[in-house]
Amino acid sequence: MGEGSGKKKHIILVHGACHGAWSWHKVTTLLRSAGYQVTAPDLAASGVDERRFQDLRTFTDYTQPLLEVVASLPPGERVVLVGHSLGGMNIALAMDRFPEKIAAAVFVAAFMPDSVNSPSYVIDKVRRSAMICHCSHLCPGCNPNSHSCMPSAICLLHRQLKQEKTMSYWIDTQFGPSSFFLEDLVSVPPFSESGYGSVEKVYVVCAQDEGISEGFQRWMVENNPVKVVKEIEDADHMAMFSTPKQLFQCICDVVDASA
Repeated sequence: MGEGSGKKKHIILVHGACHGAWSWHKVTTLLRSAGYQVTAPDLAASGVDERRFQDLRTFTDYTQPLLEVVASLPPGERVVLVGHSLGGMNIALAMDRFPEKIAAAVFVAAFMPDSVNSPSYVIDKVRRSAMICHCSHLCPGCNPNSHSCMPSAICLLHRQLKQEKTMSYWIDTQFGPSSFFLEDLVSVPPFSESGYGSVEKVYVVCAQDEGISEGFQRWMVENNPVKVVKEIEDADHMAMFSTPKQLFQCICDVVDASA
């Protein structure tokens, strides 16, 4: 698969809010075993990144580790970006800045912006549907009965992750705070057609997702059409845990089809 052309195809996996590169462990192992080159950076103040969350002022600050990885790619190298959940916004920013370095982008149950509205548009829309925590910061383990929180995707995925015994160390030590950075993103202009809009996109719908619902995932695809829509019928929001082999195959299909 990954070495068919003589050179390993390069995939960059981008985690969602509150997580780190550790969340991709199962898929990373499968991809590397198949011969692909895989990079899974920790975003700022995530995983083992030593920056402090409270020091991050903008979404660009949060995305900086990914932007540095993409900027450092050798001339002529093109990669496939894969973003999960909030990571869809991070890969969108990288696509907008470095479209010539991106062969394709895969959104896995991820927020996917368009090139018409502010990047905050899709996040705000799903927040208003009461599916995501109403706090200004995403809060691991927040009380769904609290006056300040609604039953949320973050609380839900934290419960799902706690059932994943093989990942308990990372969940206990590296499941940290995050933010939608809405105050920043609402003032950011739409991603450009010539940048973000020019990159080939694939959306992977996770049909059992109780956080970002299947209906909302499909709405984002209608709002910003993509080249291919794939579906994993049994995947919940954390497809990399619930259906790692199916997600691995979806990513392989995209990578092998990309230039």
